[in-house]
Amino acid sequence: MPEDTSSGRRKKRPGLSTMILVGVAAGIGCGLFFGEYCAFLSVVGDAFIRLMQMTILPYIVVSLIAALGRLRMEQARLLALKAGILLLFFWGITFAVILLTPLSFPHWESAAFFSTSLVKPVPKTDFLSLYIPSNPFFSLANNIVPAVVLFTILIGVALISIRDKQSFLDCMQTASDALVRVTGMVVQLTPIGVFAIAASAAGTMSIEEFGRLQVYLVSFNVICLLLTFLILPLMLQPVTPFRYRDVVYSFRGVLLTAFTTGNLFVVLAMLTENCKELMARRHMKRPQTDSYIEVLIPVSFNFPNTGKLIMLLFILFACWFSGSALGSEQYPTFLSAGLLSFFGGVDVALPFMLNLLHLPADMYQLYMMTGVINGRTSTLLATMHLIVFTLLATSAMTGMLRWDRKRLVRVTLISVGAIAATLGLMRTYFTLAVSNRYDKDKVLAHMYLLDEPLPARVSTRIPKIRKDGTSVSLTRIRKRGKLRVGYNPDALPFTFFNKAGTLVGFDTKLIYRLGQDMNLDIEFYPYSYPLLPELLKSGAIDMAVGGIAMTPSRFTHMEFSRPYLDLNWAFVVPDYRQKEFTSIEQVASTEGLKIAVLDDPSLISSLERTLPRAEILPVHSYNQFFAGNIGTWDGIVMSAEAGSAWTLLYPDYTVVVPRPDPHIYPIGFVVAPGNQQLLNYLNSWITMTRKTIFMQRIYDRWILGKGAREKTPRWSVIRNVLHWVN
Repeated sequence: MPEDTSSGRRKKRPGLSTMILVGVAAGIGCGLFFGEYCAFLSVVGDAFIRLMQMTILPYIVVSLIAALGRLRMEQARLLALKAGILLLFFWGITFAVILLTPLSFPHWESAAFFSTSLVKPVPKTDFLSLYIPSNPFFSLANNIVPAVVLFTILIGVALISIRDKQSFLDCMQTASDALVRVTGMVVQLTPIGVFAIAASAAGTMSIEEFGRLQVYLVSFNVICLLLTFLILPLMLQPVTPFRYRDVVYSFRGVLLTAFTTGNLFVVLAMLTENCKELMARRHMKRPQTDSYIEVLIPVSFNFPNTGKLIMLLFILFACWFSGSALGSEQYPTFLSAGLLSFFGGVDVALPFMLNLLHLPADMYQLYMMTGVINGRTSTLLATMHLIVFTLLATSAMTGMLRWDRKRLVRVTLISVGAIAATLGLMRTYFTLAVSNRYDKDKVLAHMYLLDEPLPARVSTRIPKIRKDGTSVSLTRIRKRGKLRVGYNPDALPFTFFNKAGTLVGFDTKLIYRLGQDMNLDIEFYPYSYPLLPELLKSGAIDMAVGGIAMTPSRFTHMEFSRPYLDLNWAFVVPDYRQKEFTSIEQVASTEGLKIAVLDDPSLISSLERTLPRAEILPVHSYNQFFAGNIGTWDGIVMSAEAGSAWTLLYPDYTVVVPRPDPHIYPIGFVVAPGNQQLLNYLNSWITMTRKTIFMQRIYDRWILGKGAREKTPRWSVIRNVLHWVN
């Protein structure tokens, strides 16, 4: 009796697209379940990303050379003239939409502790090395994509006029096929790679960061759909007899396949045949029509299309997400380098652009997680780009373009109106949906001294100045058993009171360490700058701290120890005026500025020389400026380190270190003139302490803000629901 094999039929295995979606879902679920225990999976994700990137640059070289080298000279001329102009037009529209989209991003109130990036000189981009490869192998090894692309295009164009080139082109094609096969093997690992990336991100990313990520997801997909189903198809109407229905309905199978697979390459053959059929159905077929279509699609496939270039939107999102912004002088680099880098794959272009514009490299992990969703809509857009571009270019090369001014005006108005309405609606949605609850001021207010300090008495009253008093020597201080230290209660982040009313800060922690090393108790007393010299001379206090700058006018009234820290002068100005203060020459040439500065003759005199057209106005404390500025001052000069801390409390202000060269000044402890014994001890102690890890640790905490926000474990099922771990 024959065996019934019907029940033994092999079940159809799920496709790669399904497995990728399963990988993402499983990764997110794993991250939510195990939380931060999934952080180690980022290593697996990084390995997968490197595997994806390793074949891209070699593939650019061999595939572009093969595609260009196969052209005939007349085809190349016609392509360069008509298709080239069209391609520039497409790129222009894409760039315009990319630059406009950030208008929909919600306002994000942010401030940060001091960062060394504020004072680091911005590396100048070497445009010659970026675009012109003196050594193509160096460009390949260092991932300089624009230079590699230019070299490759020149080789491909040179091959057009060479007769005996077929064997070389066959080698290029064979290499291209091999690289495609390697990529295909790596692609099979995508479910594992995206699982690791999604699990790591879901396990470590805060809820706030997830909320901000939707800004990119929503804006990217909405813009892609708008371009795919409205802007690009409408471009055909003013110059060809093709109707909107012709494009969307005739190519619905191609579009659906591209979206489902997320792969543009697999629909190229279908797209070619559909273009030929549509040209014939509209009676636009000419003897060269089919051959033009057969050349246009594979060649244009190797050039950046709208679906690829739209990925540059991620760079602008990364700027917004990280709280930075591109300066106007960076936009030419952003557009030109972005265009050339996208001759390669996105996996090479985006890391290159993040590095070029000095954005956090780990932002690329976020892109990889969103790529599962965004990759399909970008492929859909890339497919529509090829459809519209091929139809327009073929019509132009066969002389079939016909201009209709009325349609052109109508299409332009519809497109502009649709973009404006879309951006407005997205901005409204983001404003309502994305939480922008500012809490950085609470971070500073809740900072505390990590170690249990020695017993100390902290007074909030300025001590009385004894007219017959004198400064106290180190011998008498030791006999007394107490060190009296003056502090400035408004000297963030050096000496200030936290929310609990405890005196904290960089200098506070330093003094506790000094008291421990001297085996003395500490008594803190507040001071004001006008009274400080008399407080020291009378012995009311032995020394003073609080980020006190060394200035010539202070040398005559008090003595400074060796510097224990070098600070950077900066302007602190309202956010919207940041660009006015980026260059010291620009500030110096501006008439009528009102600049505040601490009331110190040396500081005032120095600023009057540097900014001769500005009015320099002294203030008694930084708090006077921030709490009392109602248009009285345009900005204040202070250290970038202190200014960064103050902007946490007043986020409407920002710190600007003017270029080209940051001005550095030292700060030190101060003692009464002639108190040489105490001064010698402080000098030796500072020399020793600056070499210890302790100094770096408190700098990281109080100046850079590392660990300022008390880190609590991310919510996870294993911790917060099942309570299996603490």
